[in-house]
Amino acid sequence: MLSQHDIGSALTTEQVWNAFHGPLLRFIQKRVSDPVAAEDILQDVFLKVHQRIETLRDAEKLECWIYQLTRNAIIDAYRRQLITAPLDEDVLLDELPDDDVVSELLPCVRQMVMNLPERDRQALVLTEYHGLSQKELSERLGLSFSGAKSRVQRARERLKQELLECCHFELDRRGHIINYQPRCTCCERIQVQKRCTGR
Repeated sequence: MLSQHDIGSALTTEQVWNAFHGPLLRFIQKRVSDPVAAEDILQDVFLKVHQRIETLRDAEKLECWIYQLTRNAIIDAYRRQLITAPLDEDVLLDELPDDDVVSELLPCVRQMVMNLPERDRQALVLTEYHGLSQKELSERLGLSFSGAKSRVQRARERLKQELLECCHFELDRRGHIINYQPRCTCCERIQVQKRCTGR
């Protein structure tokens, strides 16, 4: 942990780099598939650290502050690229239940998300996969809170409709998926692969 004295010292940026560049790069790479873009985001983060570190008043909040800068830098990068980069499968896996049936559907869900209209895809990716609240989404995209909320709801509804058109789902009493019957080529291929591999 860096002390309050360290924060105001000439070595602060170097100390922060040594302490955080490895974990931050892994954090970024999990969310950004392009390794060059990940390095660029990391450099952007540390430039902001260098420029703004004197505004940090509490040394104990340094780590939270840096990770918030990093999240914002990732969001800005996606916003500039209009979310054209493919989603990292590990990020999607982190957000889905640890369930064999749901895991089988991951390739289909992933493709459905990427096929959503640009604005809906952006809203869904930033909230569901990158952890922004709807309030944060509204601030990042320059929308009213109600506008951001409506966009997220519309994206979720479109994804739900895509899933229902893709498959017929069997649910247990708690509403959990226990089985599915494919209605589209994507999910049919998944079931064929499952039978062939015995999984």
